[in-house]
Formats: sequence, C-alpha cells, structure tokens
Amino acid sequence: MWKVVDNWINRYFADEEAVLLVLLIAFTLLVIVTMGQVLAPFLAALVLAFLLQGVVSLLKRWHFPHLMAVVLVFCAFISLFFVVVIFLFPIFIEQMSRLLKELPGMIVHWKEVVLLLPERYPHLISEARLAEFIAYVQKESAQFAEAAVGFSMGIFPGVMMVLVYLVLVPLLVFFMLKDRDQLMQAAASLLPERRPVMKLVWREMTVQIANYVRGKAIEVTLVGVATYACFVMLGVNYAALLALMVGLSVVIPYIGAAVVTVPVVLVGLFQWGWGSDFFWLFFAYSVIQFIDGNVLVPLLFSEAVNLHPIFIVLAVLVFGGLWGLWGVFFAIPLATLVKALYNAWPRNESPKPLSD
Repeated sequence: MWKVVDNWINRYFADEEAVLLVLLIAFTLLVIVTMGQVLAPFLAALVLAFLLQGVVSLLKRWHFPHLMAVVLVFCAFISLFFVVVIFLFPIFIEQMSRLLKELPGMIVHWKEVVLLLPERYPHLISEARLAEFIAYVQKESAQFAEAAVGFSMGIFPGVMMVLVYLVLVPLLVFFMLKDRDQLMQAAASLLPERRPVMKLVWREMTVQIANYVRGKAIEVTLVGVATYACFVMLGVNYAALLALMVGLSVVIPYIGAAVVTVPVVLVGLFQWGWGSDFFWLFFAYSVIQFIDGNVLVPLLFSEAVNLHPIFIVLAVLVFGGLWGLWGVFFAIPLATLVKALYNAWPRNESPKPLSD
C-alpha cells in the first residue's frame, strides 16, 4: 500500500514546481474562502480590469501612449456605468415594484385557475393533492414575504456597501490598468525563475478566460437587447425586467435558460392566457434561445471552451455552491483552469510495476 502511495507521489510531485503549484493553489483557495467578502471589491476590480485590458492593448497597438489609452478606456467605462445607473436602473426598479404590487392579484388569479383543475381533469389530479399543493405554496410564500421584510430592514448596510464599491472599485480598476506591468513584475518576482508549467498554464488561461469573459459580456448584451426589442414589439409587461433576466441567464449554461423560462411563461399567461399572443411570445422566446445556443455560442466560444456538457454542469454546481454568483460566472474558466493544470502538470515517467 505504501509503495503504491510512494510511486504516485514520486510521479506527480517529484518536480519542485508541482509542489509549489499545490501550495499556491491551496493558499489562494484559503484566502478566497476566509477573506472573500473582505476582498470582494478587489476581486471585482480585478475582473473589470482584466476585461478592459484587451481594449487598452488594442489602443496601444494603434500607437496610443499607454497612459492615454488607459484614460480613454477608463472614461468610457465610467460613462457606460453612469448611463446604466441613470437611465436603465430606474426602469428595472419601476418594473420590479410594479410586479411586486401586482403579484398578489396574479397569485389569486392562478389559484382560481388551479382550483378548476380537479373538475376538468379528475383522472389526473385529486382535490386532496391540490389542497396539499396550495398549502405548500402558501407556506413558501409566507417564508418569502418574511425574507423580503428582512431584506428591506437590512437594506442600509447594503447601500453602504454599494457606496464603498462605487468609490473603491473604479479607483482600483484605474491603478490596475495604469500600473499593470509593474504589478505583474512584482508578482512574478515572488515566484522562482524556472517555472515552465506556470508560464504554460498562464498563457493558456489568459487566452481562455479573456475569450470567455468577453464573449459572455457580448452574449449577455446581444441576448438582452434582442429580447427587450422583441418583448416591446409584442407588448409584454415588464419587458425590461424580463429581458435583463433572460440576458443574465446565459451566464449559467443550460440551467439559466430553463430557470428563466418560468417567469417569462407565467407573465405571458397572466397577461394573455392561452391565446395567440401567448403563443407568439413563446415562439419568439424559443427562437431567441435557439439562436443563442446554436449561433452565438458556437461563434463566440468555438475556440474558448472545449469541455463536455457534463463537466460544464458539474463546474456550475461545484463552483456556484462554493462562491455563489461569482462562482457561477467563472465556473467554465475555472473548469478550464483545472483541465489546463491537469494537462500541463509535471509528471515523471510511468513507474515500473511493483513486481515482474
């Protein structure tokens, strides 16, 4: 038994860099798990700076000075942020508040519809089962109302945290873009000079994560805008709110599309019932999902991600469970990192058999 363990250790951890990689990964995970909330503004700024660095590099290839490129990109980022806050955010808030006001009426309407099911389909559902289901829904609704009250009571600390993000994150993004080379050199000086595996993984992951994150940003924007335009033309209530949900749903592969279909269908049924307008809504929504899955995703991510769907869903579940929304968003890049580490991990030659 010990010889098997010894052979396995000699095969995968005989190289000095392999041991260093294990320690570095363990330290990074420990810091994120124990100090994730404290470092959240720094991590958010790091992600944004990573996204904007591609634009800075593009301007520098067009012979813009480094500082000018950074200032132009940063100003564009701040301008876009204020456009979203001033023009789009109030629309989402208004539609959300309107939906919450109409939610009791929607619940009563659907309760009346559900109560008619035993009469229409007695062979499929009984009154006893229906009563149990309604009691369960009422219980869950009460718990949701309590959670909503608790959220409203604790909104002041949330507002303070938002103010911290509004000040710290843009400041950190600017300095990360401006002093990128110095920061990278300082980080590299802490590592050994001979690090072929780390360099290989870094090059692969820089390309993979950059393509994936930028591709996701483009996909979210295109799907959200297309959904909003389509819903406005069809006259769907809460078009902006539903479009935001549909756009953000593409962040979670497979699962997001299934989850966001529920509110779209419920709003359509409450607004029109089983009529032609509802079926046009469902048809348009299905076309958007089809184009996203069969045109946009292959076009944007054909070279960025090469993972089996089972591993993608598993990565979403694992990393989402560990780090919430951030884990869900970066599930595929993190899974790609695991794959790159496995492929590039230093190995000795296969050990000799234990006995001839």
